[in-house]
Amino acid sequence: MTDPAQLILLIIILILSVLLVVLGLQVFFILKDLRETIAKANKVLDDAGQITESVSAPVSSLASILMGVKTGVIASKLLGGKKERKEK
Repeated sequence: MTDPAQLILLIIILILSVLLVVLGLQVFFILKDLRETIAKANKVLDDAGQITESVSAPVSSLASILMGVKTGVIASKLLGGKKERKEK
């Protein structure tokens, strides 16, 4: 037969083994959830990038149009000149 010390040691080893297996499964599920969360965050960032691009294109074209108008006004002032009337 076995000693009581050996029996206690065997029981402790079995309990620790079960706990390590449970802990390993929990770590696996946590890492799986973390991977899914990172994938969702990546998708959100990609969508934000697309939204930013879609908003920046019209703003950029509007800025170009305004710069063209400003250049046209300056050119018309330079070409037309201001005629000063002298009062007599």
